[in-house]
Amino acid sequence: MILGNATSAAAIEGGQSAEAGAKLEDDLNRFLNILVTQLQNQDPLDPLDANEFTSQLVQFASVEQQIYQNSNLEKMLNLQETSQISDMVDFIGNKVEFFGQKLPLENGAAEFSYVMPTGVKEATVNIANSNGINVFFADADTNSGKHTINWDGQDKNGQQLPDGEYTVLVSGTDPQGNLVQIEHLMTGTVSGAGVDNGVVKLFVGQSLIIDQDKVLSVRKPETETAETEE
Repeated sequence: MILGNATSAAAIEGGQSAEAGAKLEDDLNRFLNILVTQLQNQDPLDPLDANEFTSQLVQFASVEQQIYQNSNLEKMLNLQETSQISDMVDFIGNKVEFFGQKLPLENGAAEFSYVMPTGVKEATVNIANSNGINVFFADADTNSGKHTINWDGQDKNGQQLPDGEYTVLVSGTDPQGNLVQIEHLMTGTVSGAGVDNGVVKLFVGQSLIIDQDKVLSVRKPETETAETEE
């Protein structure tokens, strides 16, 4: 089991704030050196305007405060994202049911469900490989409600297909021949977690990546449940 890379946008931006702070410090030191030199060499009969360099010092202080606030905000965001990933560790190794049509075939087996609405006359199940080639076809149950299919990973000729990502399409028509909308629910094992632009991602199967908010339910793998019952 692999925990995904937790490097986030907040961490990157934190480095940018540090660079901005360093540049501001260099500019301020340069300004103060020039100011001291000017004060030492000023004409007593025509002294420097105190209001002018005071205004510049205020501007430096304002920019410094803004960078400090941004740095604190970035640290808070980074801590929040790290906490989110820690929460996702409990998902690793468990099965999740999620909204979508991308199905992970794992160890020659896969599970998915569809929610059939009322009034469907005919419906079919199609599974395509990563190249978009249809590898499995079957009639779907037209009774309303949720139906679960455990696919053995074999194509229409009975050949075992390699593990990986497949696409499920359950389509149906009403008595008038109009297409009806059918909800798809996939199931897979979580192998890792990460954050991308503030969004928590779960790695499912070998290569599938889903948003955390797509997850409908979580459960222990059947093998672990069976061993516990024994």
